[in-house]
Amino acid sequence: MNNPSGITPVDVKVLVKPDPVETKTAGGIIRPDVTVDKEKYAGMLGTLVAVGPNAFLEWGEGNKPQPGQRVVYAQYSGIRQKASDGTDYIIMNDEDVISTLEASNV
Repeated sequence: MNNPSGITPVDVKVLVKPDPVETKTAGGIIRPDVTVDKEKYAGMLGTLVAVGPNAFLEWGEGNKPQPGQRVVYAQYSGIRQKASDGTDYIIMNDEDVISTLEASNV
């Protein structure tokens, strides 16, 4: 996967693009920006964008998540960073990635 963010994680850090949060309810009510922003970083599903050189060593070579994979991560983990491409990302420790998702579960 190409890393358009311009952010390169170091050591055991990983870069995740969180899934988008709905800005409108099913009934058509527009949700306040504060609520949307809070839920964006409380969510726990995203796409792995980049991986530091020492990340996931304990997972074993055949099990290491790769950029482009969908992941489940710990709630409120890491720090958020707006990248040069204008997208919000989360930089977190590899241990905050709880699991990967199979393509059928995405």
